[in-house]
Amino acid sequence: MAEVRYVFDCEWYDEQAALIRRFQLTFYPKDNSIEMYDVKNHRLFLKRSEYGSISLDSIFLGATLNVHARQLRVVDYADVYTRNAFEDKKSKTLALIKPDAYNHVGKIIDIIQKSGLVISQLQMLKMTPELAGAQYEEHKGKEFYPRLVEFMTSDVCVAMELIGKNAVSTWRELMGPTNTQKAQETAPNSIRALFGTDGTRNATHGSDSSASAARELDLFFGVGHKTTALFNNCTLAIVKPHAFNSMGPIVDKILSEGFEVSAMRLLNLPKNIVEEFLEVYRGILPEYHGLIEELSSGFCLVMEVRQENAVESFRKLVGPIDPEVAAHLRPNTLR
Repeated sequence: MAEVRYVFDCEWYDEQAALIRRFQLTFYPKDNSIEMYDVKNHRLFLKRSEYGSISLDSIFLGATLNVHARQLRVVDYADVYTRNAFEDKKSKTLALIKPDAYNHVGKIIDIIQKSGLVISQLQMLKMTPELAGAQYEEHKGKEFYPRLVEFMTSDVCVAMELIGKNAVSTWRELMGPTNTQKAQETAPNSIRALFGTDGTRNATHGSDSSASAARELDLFFGVGHKTTALFNNCTLAIVKPHAFNSMGPIVDKILSEGFEVSAMRLLNLPKNIVEEFLEVYRGILPEYHGLIEELSSGFCLVMEVRQENAVESFRKLVGPIDPEVAAHLRPNTLR
């Protein structure tokens, strides 16, 4: 029986040559090994070798994979077998955390990640009347439509692209019935039962079909939206790639300690950007090169965090740089 393998078309931007180079990447789930083929030069680029930082969950269209300091973007399936296997397992949906659930953002993110769905894009934004109108165009003319638009534009939302098997139905099941009272009666552990108030202030939104998901994801991620960052009384907070699956509890801890998260975005940072960002630590921190490799190795959750004396107070919450020291001396800190 032939060994299972999946093949993807990938692109890598070579900064020195200012060229996009194309590769086929083959992933073998049996031992988490990979192989790369140079499409232009028609030759093997990387022999098959184990690569533990890439897993089946981390590969999907649009994903960025870090392979030996190269950031490869997955742009297409390279054969029919891979397409059939992944289109069944890796469908997409839009998830919105509504303004009324702001204080529960971390808890909802945690529920999503524990469900097995992958958060592949995330951004905090404040919806404009135009965006809300496009999002809820099917309800135009209905009695509740003006109230719905007013509510959705009243404060920030968190938009996410979720990927997983049967993503639309899985996310809708996690949310529960639209009306909060009905959710509390029939699905008491659902998100809307736990965090909603009524049929409008019901914490979350999700696409109702694959077609709706494609349209809504394009609305929220197909074009750029104005940042919600305020750039005052603030500091930068980054959840590093190794803590990606714990970002829900981290956000929840930040909010529960009285900080405001005023901007939030999921980013996959190129190595050159990380090097520029950490330049001040070059030659000072012995962990400098390790920090660069870590920050450029996968998704980071980047946030603007606000409070009076934000820098000092947030550093206290973060704790000592060494997690072992933090665990002994300040066990309630994030580290």
